[in-house]
Amino acid sequence: MAVTVLVACTILLLVALGVCGRVDLIRMRQRQFDERPSPLSQALAGLVGTAGGIYLSLVLLLEFLNIHVPARVSLGPVSLEPLASISLLLAVIQPFVWRLGFGGGIRCGWPNWWARKS
Repeated sequence: MAVTVLVACTILLLVALGVCGRVDLIRMRQRQFDERPSPLSQALAGLVGTAGGIYLSLVLLLEFLNIHVPARVSLGPVSLEPLASISLLLAVIQPFVWRLGFGGGIRCGWPNWWARKS
């Protein structure tokens, strides 16, 4: 029982961190806050859309390669669908990977070459 609660809380925390990362990205991209959709609603829609796209891509790839994946995987008392879990995990970490590579946290010169003035 405690393991189930711990896993559920960890998943909720990761989703919340992913949504917060997406809200930050949206706020960086948009400087006007007088538009109708809020950054939170855009971040949630982006998270669901990204996870759904990754899920469909994984399903099509596995069907094309004729790889069979179990419908459910049990991790102790928790039963998960592996493709949905992988796609949600990738969608949650995507804003952090994007920020590392394209100008949020770590500054590396190669992604920002087009922004430099000559």
